Amino acid sequence: MERVVITVTGRDKVGIVAKIASTLAENNVNILDIRQSIMEDLFTMIMLVDISKSKSEFEELIKELHAVGEEIGVKVIVQHENIFKYMHRI
Repeated sequence: MERVVITVTGRDKVGIVAKIASTLAENNVNILDIRQSIMEDLFTMIMLVDISKSKSEFEELIKELHAVGEEIGVKVIVQHENIFKYMHRI
């Protein structure tokens, strides 16, 4: 299993989860865990996904998710799980 953390932030609007999840499904990426929160009009979402069976290479998947983020007006950050953990350790 190759796990990746995807973070999405931006103004809340209809379809953010659907658009990101659809892009992942099109690439055969499995969502393992998903958390989202809305504070007033600020949307935040963190997803843990398995890319081991992805149709796209990691760098291509990042480009696709960034493009979707730009299209819907949110910021998308994609990191391998171990890098995410290393950056956020106490």
